[in-house]
Amino acid sequence: MAVKVLVVDDSSFFRRRVSEILEKDAGIEVIDFAVNGQEAVEKASKLRPDVITMDVEMPVLDGISAVKKIMQSNPTPILMFSSLTREGASATLDALDAGAVDFLPKKFEDIARNSEEATRALQTKVKEIGRKRVSRFTRPMATTKPATPASTSPKPVSSLRGSSTVAQPDRSFQKAPTETTPQRSFKASGKSYKVVAIGTSTGGPVALQTILTQLPANFPHPILLIQHMPAAFTPAFAQRLNSLCKIKVKEAEQGDKLMPGVAYLAPGGKQMMVESRGGSKTLKVFEDDSPRITYKPCVDVTFASTAKAYSGDVLAIVLTGMGADGRDGARMLKQVGATIWAQDEKTCVVYGMPQAVAAAGLSSESLALQDVALRINKELGIA
Repeated sequence: MAVKVLVVDDSSFFRRRVSEILEKDAGIEVIDFAVNGQEAVEKASKLRPDVITMDVEMPVLDGISAVKKIMQSNPTPILMFSSLTREGASATLDALDAGAVDFLPKKFEDIARNSEEATRALQTKVKEIGRKRVSRFTRPMATTKPATPASTSPKPVSSLRGSSTVAQPDRSFQKAPTETTPQRSFKASGKSYKVVAIGTSTGGPVALQTILTQLPANFPHPILLIQHMPAAFTPAFAQRLNSLCKIKVKEAEQGDKLMPGVAYLAPGGKQMMVESRGGSKTLKVFEDDSPRITYKPCVDVTFASTAKAYSGDVLAIVLTGMGADGRDGARMLKQVGATIWAQDEKTCVVYGMPQAVAAAGLSSESLALQDVALRINKELGIA
């Protein structure tokens, strides 16, 4: 059965272009168009599409507001199109906060190296997220910076655009916990670690926020974050995570010394590797023009260097995402005695990367998203 798509954009040229690309795939059917956010809300309710592609800036009702209304009334997987600017990045992150599952650059030449590759990327993403047209889940998002010891009342966190407070979304397709979802009981393995490394792609921004906001300020190790994301987005994403978490989160920079309680987000468009220098570990952040490596940043690249720098003292986690990035790096980590966990299928937006790791027999545990932070804290003896 074809994935039914509603295309939403105020530009007739872009609506036509998206439709033409999608309908080249026999597994996709564009069922209608909407020219603004209000029309998108109405047609989402009437037509019940499997996927909605949504522009951010539109008249009558903008894309972010439309996402909020759709997720409240008729939860549907929504793919945002965004400009690769700081403002576009911030707006797209707001859309993900509101319930959108993923995003793509609005300029298709920014998606890939050529038009055929960009076409496949859009078609694949729409089909993958279209498979998540399933039952409702609600998740209370963390919307405040944890209070400091001197403060007794939390303050609201503004969006990166500096105006509105981050909304409380209905995350129907993020598969996150409800307030009544029971958490599993875990037992620490007794293994020692020196670093945590987390790789993810589609659905990753929400998954990372879910996990990192539950880690304590005294987290004992550095954390490496590899999220497939454009260069324009990672500074805003790191800033947003830092505003929400007890730990410190920063975009990784060349020469950063790895410190406990700090999460380092690999910059979009670059690779991040760990190097041993004397008794310390530092980050190498660099441009990579290798045609053999599709992703920048690439989970495999970071995992492989982490295996070399830390040997088996690594806890590596592969979260939701398309493809198999992370499998080869996880294999190298496994060979030196590291521990690898994977997110389970039920709570993934796309069960690609975790499935690749699990199918290869590399992961020792399959975890629901809502359990990952609890399991990390228990494993490291800080729960």
